[in-house]
Amino acid sequence: MQPVTMYTTAVCPYCIRAKQLLSSKGVSGINEIRIDLDPTEREKMMSITGRRTVPQIFIGDTHVGGFDDLAALNSAGKLDPLLAG
Repeated sequence: MQPVTMYTTAVCPYCIRAKQLLSSKGVSGINEIRIDLDPTEREKMMSITGRRTVPQIFIGDTHVGGFDDLAALNSAGKLDPLLAG
């Protein structure tokens, strides 16, 4: 299974929903990067993704986007193959 990295904050309902969806797919460990605790990580996230909102989700080296993007991938049947690598 591909590693999953998620830029997140402490109070983020979309982050919680993304974690729930990934957990339902068998993802047991998510590398969470808390941008509310480290402003340099927020700047890094913005420079990599071009986005300011959380979550920002990476599966392996692929930037998925936010929760809506993750859910759309799942609905299209493309999330499982991406997670499998």
